[in-house]
Amino acid sequence: MSRCERCQKANRKHGKKYGLPQHIEEPKHPWETINMDWFTGLVPGGKENFNAYLIIVDRFRRSMRFLPSHKDDTAMDISLLFWNNIISTFGVPKIIISDRDPKFTSEFWTNLYDIMGTKLFFLQLSIHKQMN
Repeated sequence: MSRCERCQKANRKHGKKYGLPQHIEEPKHPWETINMDWFTGLVPGGKENFNAYLIIVDRFRRSMRFLPSHKDDTAMDISLLFWNNIISTFGVPKIIISDRDPKFTSEFWTNLYDIMGTKLFFLQLSIHKQMN
């Protein structure tokens, strides 16, 4: 089997390797730990032709919030959606778990901090040895 070209192609793994499983401590309060995921590929519907959902799961209560959105929303759109529907209602979670979806990368967090009025400063620690 290790020499069969057809078998090798069929067994090829795609994408990035998974990291090691990590223990997630059980939350002690509602909205302390949440999961975020993005669900797209829906048929556009409603007055605003929503075709995606930002799904937020409260790990304490096991309850979910489905926030209608658009597949092509920007990081700023998603940050505002998260701010208006989660943070303004429940406060800032201690732990946020999400996959590596591009919508949840640094641009999302930078926009969210802008909305909150928090300034982010990134230093290159190799240049600023005193910061190490």
